Amino acid sequence: MLKAVFTDYELDFIKPSGTSRGILYHKRSWFIKVWDENDPTIYGIGECSPIEGLSIDPIALLNQKLKELSEHINNHENVDLRDYPSIQFGLETALLDLKNGGNRIIFKNQFSKGEQDIYINGLIWMGNKKNMIDQVRSKIDQGFRCLKLKIGAIDFDDELSIIQSIREQFNKDELELRLDANGAFDLESAKTKLKELSAYNIHSIEQPIYPGQYNQMKELCLTSPIPIALDEELIPIKNSELKEDLVSYIQPQYIILKPGLLGGFKKTQEWINSAEKNNISWWITSALESNIGLNAIAQFTAQFKNNLPQGLGTGKIYSNNIPSFLNQKGEYLKIDRNLNWNDTMLKFK
Repeated sequence: MLKAVFTDYELDFIKPSGTSRGILYHKRSWFIKVWDENDPTIYGIGECSPIEGLSIDPIALLNQKLKELSEHINNHENVDLRDYPSIQFGLETALLDLKNGGNRIIFKNQFSKGEQDIYINGLIWMGNKKNMIDQVRSKIDQGFRCLKLKIGAIDFDDELSIIQSIREQFNKDELELRLDANGAFDLESAKTKLKELSAYNIHSIEQPIYPGQYNQMKELCLTSPIPIALDEELIPIKNSELKEDLVSYIQPQYIILKPGLLGGFKKTQEWINSAEKNNISWWITSALESNIGLNAIAQFTAQFKNNLPQGLGTGKIYSNNIPSFLNQKGEYLKIDRNLNWNDTMLKFK
């Protein structure tokens, strides 16, 4: 018989981090622990990491739903989690972890063995012009060859100036630039801004307009001088047939996959299948998870032969992250077997 408990934990940002939804100082995650009552020393842990204003999870009801799930863990298939993709992700992770011996091995592959690195992009948070340029310099000094800049929160001319200054020092063969607008523009301003941005050899731009505007997004994907990636557009879609309909209708150049917000690995695989059926490229991104969620997402990512830089560079953003065997050095994420997990700060109820 399985047993389960859960808890929540507040992660503290080392530096306040700017997004289109404001400046982040803290991030709360929930964790579910699952074990067989015959051997409580072996357990799996999964992270439920909804983001206010982005996730579809009703966050105020998360504790109630986790309590229900814990009480019915042996019949978890009968617990309705359709509106709780973050819990779906956490449960799937915990059960896979337990199945593989409770050693935080979610998928057995070269990465989880510590024999393969994952190539990642560097993330530049929104901020004032000086702050963003300082972040860029720091990432380049660390050896990153692909940077993702969040835009849409400060003056657009300042953002153009930042991008121009980067391109004056590094051409497209030396440094790949990705942009993430988080739906900051309307259709007409997006057309103008995409044209201006295209002068700087931009690899792609995520979600230039707010999600749910399917006709407008289709038009942008057809006409934009910069390849477009869907991100927030994917999160509310639950039905596998609707996933196929969305990508085949809009025909984006890329889709960005966040397993922690999409309902876990099986749900993410459905998006991958739909993308590949329509010859659309993709990459995987973490979404402010702790090392527990990041570890699971990274091991899932390593299941695929995808040579694009992945968005998994969030392991060092918290001052009180859960110690793990993940080790990020510059633009590579790997598992270091000399490092150990320590989840004692998680006080399970």
